[in-house]
Amino acid sequence: MSTVSTLVACLFLCIAPKLAGADQHKSGDVELEPYLFEAQSGQKVEAELGHVFVPENRSNPQSKLIQLAFVRFKSTAKNPGTPTFYLVGGPGGSAISQARGVGFPLYMTLREAGDFILLDQRGTGMSKPNLTCREKLNYPLDKPLERQELLRLYLEQSRACAQYWRSQGVDLSAYNTNENADDVEALRKALNIPKLNIFGTSYGTHLSLALIRRHAENLNRAVIAGIEGPDHTYKLPSNVQSNLEQVAQIYKADPNVGKMIPDFLGLIQTLLDRLEKQPVTVELTDPGTKQKVKVTVGKFDLQFLIANFLPGRISAIKRFPSVVLAMSKGDFSFLAQVSFSARRVSIGSAMSFVMDCASGVSRKRWAQIKREETTRIVGSLIDFPFPEICEAWGNPDLGSTFRSPVKSKLPVLFISGTLDGRTPVSNADEIRRGFPNSIHLIVEQAGHVDASMFKPETIAVMMDFLKGLSVSTSRVTSPALEFPTLNP
Repeated sequence: MSTVSTLVACLFLCIAPKLAGADQHKSGDVELEPYLFEAQSGQKVEAELGHVFVPENRSNPQSKLIQLAFVRFKSTAKNPGTPTFYLVGGPGGSAISQARGVGFPLYMTLREAGDFILLDQRGTGMSKPNLTCREKLNYPLDKPLERQELLRLYLEQSRACAQYWRSQGVDLSAYNTNENADDVEALRKALNIPKLNIFGTSYGTHLSLALIRRHAENLNRAVIAGIEGPDHTYKLPSNVQSNLEQVAQIYKADPNVGKMIPDFLGLIQTLLDRLEKQPVTVELTDPGTKQKVKVTVGKFDLQFLIANFLPGRISAIKRFPSVVLAMSKGDFSFLAQVSFSARRVSIGSAMSFVMDCASGVSRKRWAQIKREETTRIVGSLIDFPFPEICEAWGNPDLGSTFRSPVKSKLPVLFISGTLDGRTPVSNADEIRRGFPNSIHLIVEQAGHVDASMFKPETIAVMMDFLKGLSVSTSRVTSPALEFPTLNP
């Protein structure tokens, strides 16, 4: 749901929703063809490319069909076990695209347990329609970011994107997590698989829990990492603040960083106060035009950067001391670069917006967010531009039943990172109350479903669990983070 997810989603090309030959198919039809899957590293693997046809809106008998793309890697085991479906995060991410990059080594290992299947969820990646928005924010460069003006632009461009897709015959109300879960079940049936394993990350865990609620009888086991429960779509400011305080302690304990930045949060507050009083203008090179441009940044720019760049991202945690130290010396070039990108980027994916708007937030959690936001460094910016943006999309809220706790006897492996400020360890502890046959694997010094989480020890536990073997490990230890040497 975050703006970072929006920025990632903008990398995908917009594909018109017109489905070639869709009118010749019926719901549940599946097509398969040989496919040579090539990773960004140049590695190639024999696979199958498939398409399954499902109703766009199952509550509408007259609904047209949409086309979901998937890639199936055959198991490398002599006696393959239960196939595993991977449910990517976002919402709005492409499982197939992710597998070409950072996910490739992990997914190739997991197919040792059984066939491994990547599904591009409705509205994303190679599925049709792909609901990427063409609209960009185009926030002025000569004044600092300001919440209300940025929100106004998001609303304006979101209305334009929503109008475009509706004019193309897309029923945006059908893009919600319940329909998404039923798509997974439809693909299971189409491939004639008796029972599935599922592996979900981030939003993919939110989807996994909906799938468990709706179709647990057709599931074998589930591995979910970076847990976003049914009522966790909107993040708590207190979790972000706790993560920042945890990171501050790590900085303080490091001999070099602690010497140069003994009070990280105090320095951040000083910088925020400075930028509030006197915004800074930085000259940059526009990467698109190669022309020199000037970008003015202020307090909101820095809060926006911290909320979306730091919580739960190990690479960012390692880099941030040098960024903050540079700003304390008057060099705001990194902040200006990030702000420039945020002002010029596509708003993202319609699928991402409508999925999160449909999941919504309970009154109790929203009241907690409002109580907490005024006393935290970045307030509730990790949720921006939600919930206000939902007015532009008009997607019906799935309601309190959708957000109620999930209960199931399904064996589930929960995986959490101790430095994940987006989906903290406490999220998994809360959801596990409804899962008596669950295990919680905590990975020290790991962030939000990145490489730091999927260490060899983590993968070994995942493999044993998917194979139905006994798992006794509940914690993966890690050495302290190492930081580049800081110079005064």
